[in-house]
Amino acid sequence: MNPTLFLKSDVSNPYLIYKTMLQNNRVYWDETNKIWAIYSYEDCVSILKNSKAEIPVVNANNEQKLNKKTLEILNNLTRLSNGIQHEISKEIAMLLFSKMKTVAINLIISQLIKSDLTENKIDWVNSVCKKLPVLVVLRSFGFEEKDCEFISEKIESLVKIMLPQKTEEQVKLINEVSSAIFLIVEKQLSSLHFFESLQAKISEANSLSLDEIKTISISNLIGLFIQSFDAGRGILSNSLLQILNYKTFSNKDEIQKSVIETLRFNPPIHNTRRIATEDISIGESQIKKGDQILIVLASANLDSEKFENPINFDIERSNNNENLTFGIGGHMCLAKHFSIHLATEALWFLFDNYKTIELLENNIQYEPMINARLPKTIWISLQ
Repeated sequence: MNPTLFLKSDVSNPYLIYKTMLQNNRVYWDETNKIWAIYSYEDCVSILKNSKAEIPVVNANNEQKLNKKTLEILNNLTRLSNGIQHEISKEIAMLLFSKMKTVAINLIISQLIKSDLTENKIDWVNSVCKKLPVLVVLRSFGFEEKDCEFISEKIESLVKIMLPQKTEEQVKLINEVSSAIFLIVEKQLSSLHFFESLQAKISEANSLSLDEIKTISISNLIGLFIQSFDAGRGILSNSLLQILNYKTFSNKDEIQKSVIETLRFNPPIHNTRRIATEDISIGESQIKKGDQILIVLASANLDSEKFENPINFDIERSNNNENLTFGIGGHMCLAKHFSIHLATEALWFLFDNYKTIELLENNIQYEPMINARLPKTIWISLQ
């Protein structure tokens, strides 16, 4: 099997591949796919922090035939932008994050469980993980209940906007959903008391019109929905599996440590991509301008030069929070602390309110994705 671009659904244990590559090919040129794969912690950090390694363009020249609103969202997302555009988008995204209100996570998860619990059984992924993170973000910004329901129902179609390649059917659904969600978010943002001053502040500092600031703001709030669905779903799913396996659920502190160690040991996102805008040297390897780069974050998290006994799930390891799952440098995921907090609160609610939680599946199936390892379902019993 090719060690670089493979579907996580096709491999029972991708970490064995990463272990082999760490031992033999820490920086690897994949001739078949014409891409560099970076496996070691040190080299992944080097690329993530290198200004000569930029986020690749998605949908150049709109060959995917996205409509106007979809393009506005895609072209303004912080995680897909570079240079000054990235700096402006990041500043706006951080300001939006700072305005999130605290919501009752326990109440939301309780309602989700009660709605879908049948004969003491529930699919943790589809009943909770795909819904809770997005609902928390939506309610943090005061969206009306009908809008929360609509966006929660449509978010799985919307996240396909991030795919480098899309089918005609996916494009059709994305165009329909993104236009509707854009208008909902525009209406809600415009009603929030802080938004006018935020617009004026960013506009004056960056010589952009108020309408341009509004579009960037709408796009990045939608980006928070997308990140919440992808990363939030994965953290909640993978953390539950590890906590059940290692029985690390005696108190909330132990739950939080388990979430952080899961992000290192069994992360939802396994790799991210860059493109070299100039020649880059890594050890004896020469990455040429225009070369594609795959940064294998999940492999870096297993590097024994960084983490002691990395193949062991150890919640007491002192540097577990230095995992690269959320990235590092300018493009580090802004939702890191939010995601860890949400997963900790949700999982502690689960183990604090149910005396017995049992996994009902022996063989977890994963989504057919190259960049992420996300369980399709996790059936559990709650007593």
